[in-house]
Amino acid sequence: MSNLNIILASQSPRRRELLELMLLPFTAFAANVDETFDPALSIPDNIMNIAEKKARAVNRKLTKDTNGTVVLGADTTVVFGEMPLGKPSGYDEAYEMLEMLQGTTHEVMTGFALLHGTTCHTECATTLVEFACMTGQEIRHYIDTQKPFDKAGAYGIQDPFMSCFIQRIEGCYYNVVGLPLSRIYAVMRNFKLL
Repeated sequence: MSNLNIILASQSPRRRELLELMLLPFTAFAANVDETFDPALSIPDNIMNIAEKKARAVNRKLTKDTNGTVVLGADTTVVFGEMPLGKPSGYDEAYEMLEMLQGTTHEVMTGFALLHGTTCHTECATTLVEFACMTGQEIRHYIDTQKPFDKAGAYGIQDPFMSCFIQRIEGCYYNVVGLPLSRIYAVMRNFKLL
C-alpha cells in the first residue's frame, strides 16, 4: 500500500500492537526523553510537546537519508478533573489513582507527532472513559495481577478484569490504549503519505 518507511518512536508493546493494526510495515526505536510536564503549558500542549520530542530524538539517531521516512511519537496521559495522572511510581500510588477514578468519568489524552522531513504535525485526541466502582479488594486484585505501573492512570483499558469496570467510553478506544489510529491515518492520508 505504501513505500513509506514508518518509524515508531516507542518501545511500548501496546503501541507496537496498535500500529500493526494499520497493516503498514514499521520499525520501532526507543525514545528516551524527559517527560516532565512544563507547568506553563496546558495538558494537551505538554503531551504534544513530549510526543514531538520523542519523534525528534529518534529522528536524530537515523543515519541514512530520511526523505521517505515518517517518525511517529506519542504520549498518553489520564486526566482527572484538571489533574494529569501519569504512570504510578509504585503500588501505593497505583492504588490511590484507581481509587480516585472509581464511579467517575475521566479523560484520556494522547498527543502524537508525525515528523516527515521538515514538517512536523502534532495533534491531541481525547476520549472520555467512565468507570464503575471497584471495591478495595478488586483494585488490589487488579494491581496484583496486571501490575499497571507502566500505564498512565494505573490502568489499561484492554487488561483482563478491567473490562468488568469500563461502563462507557466516548471517543476512540485505541486512543485510550495509546494511539488514536483513525486520526493518525487521516493525517498521513491528508499529507499524501499513503
